[in-house]
Amino acid sequence: MSLVRPPVASTASAAPDTSVMTLALPDAGMEIGLTVGDSLDRLESTAAGFDFAEFGVAEAGDVPESIDVDRLRRALDERGLELDVHLPFKQDVSTPVPEINEAIVAHQERLLAWAGRLDARKAVLHGTVRNPHDTDQRPTFASQLADIVAAGESHGVEVVVENVGHQAHGLPLSVLGDIAEEVDAPVCFDVGHAYMEDGNDGVERFLRGYADRVSHLHVHDVRGRGDTHMPIGAGEIDYGLVSEHLAGFDGTVAVEVFTDDVGLLHDTAGRVADVLDTEF
Repeated sequence: MSLVRPPVASTASAAPDTSVMTLALPDAGMEIGLTVGDSLDRLESTAAGFDFAEFGVAEAGDVPESIDVDRLRRALDERGLELDVHLPFKQDVSTPVPEINEAIVAHQERLLAWAGRLDARKAVLHGTVRNPHDTDQRPTFASQLADIVAAGESHGVEVVVENVGHQAHGLPLSVLGDIAEEVDAPVCFDVGHAYMEDGNDGVERFLRGYADRVSHLHVHDVRGRGDTHMPIGAGEIDYGLVSEHLAGFDGTVAVEVFTDDVGLLHDTAGRVADVLDTEF
């Protein structure tokens, strides 16, 4: 599938006035949002015109207490945004040590309770274990994942487990898909991460086997040499595979492009809207 959209000029020197920007929103159940990391500045300067912001909960010991909740709420309300969150990036889901595993679940539940109080709808959880090659630990990961998903449900937050098999502690794509099926966990499918792990073949195989598990998407483009989180069209991913396997997708889609160039962010949102046959 070819994605052809007009080129977008860089807005680095003349950023749009996001306070007054209006865009057509998706006309179906699907929503297109923006990942903003743990930066309220980035949320305020780039997220206008999207349906939601995916806000990152950082690793620091004083989180979430140190987050300026009033400012976060105000930033969301002024831009008409819903909230999703990303749970800590570096915290493994399971280890071989039961006491540590209990603490991990307790920690994640504390963060999910905070997210629930802010009316967050979804929470992204990296699918990681201390040693992903230790197959004996996979049942432990499954149990941990089930407990964290249940904790999210108790606070009104859907926990979606994200594929990070290209990282040192990430479970392989097929293993993550099988365990998500086993414990009935929804998936955040990161298209770029899947490409980094196993190319377009990895994207296609996962979607062929587990598309019905996908509730949330992370979209960006990638080059095999290691460039990631680029605007769609700048890399090597065949987004036609996403179109083929997720036709009629009515979940949430987060643009995860590492730039504050609003024009490029909107261009990627428009391209993924084309892929999924909706509007932005």
